[in-house]
Amino acid sequence: MFGRSKLQALRPEEALPGRAEAIAVQQPHHVHGRSLTPPWPDGHELLVVGMGCFWGAERIFWQLEGGWTTFVGYAGGITPNPTYREVCTARTGHAEIAGVVYDPSVTELEPLFAAFWENHDPTQADRQGNDIGPQYRSILLTTTDEQAAAAALSRDRYQARLAEAGFSGSITTTIEPLGDLYWAEPEHQQYLSKHPGGDCNHGFCQVTY
Repeated sequence: MFGRSKLQALRPEEALPGRAEAIAVQQPHHVHGRSLTPPWPDGHELLVVGMGCFWGAERIFWQLEGGWTTFVGYAGGITPNPTYREVCTARTGHAEIAGVVYDPSVTELEPLFAAFWENHDPTQADRQGNDIGPQYRSILLTTTDEQAAAAALSRDRYQARLAEAGFSGSITTTIEPLGDLYWAEPEHQQYLSKHPGGDCNHGFCQVTY
């Protein structure tokens, strides 16, 4: 079950079966007490990002002004309702993600993209630092046409910024519409608020967006 390389492409027939029922019962957000799950206020939108370990990614976004709530979960893969341990086997196809709920009439997308690009290395495929595996890949999962168009433009902008600064790597970030989304177990939600000294490898990485 656990013998395959994490860097091998996952074939659908190799994916873990998962389960029909959701595995997590959600609690209020540990920082501000708002809901982690829909329904959210009218007019609010969801942007989903993967940029390595989801603990640190979520903390970056709950600190941004104008966000309504954040959560962590799994998306971009095959296995329904996976557990954290299953995602870590590289046999679900999912990335660790942070979901950001925001009001587009108050918060523009550009600050969200700046936080995303600046705080991880988008040129590393299937890893961030010492964290290796497809669950740590760089990914943007969009929920509106506006997000999709803006995300592609932001990728091109950041690639140009990397080139200007002398970095030769190409961005590997996947940008695609959000498909099935699964919330992570309660112990992973707002982990670095519950455990301030917990592991986090996120921070300013290369150049400003």
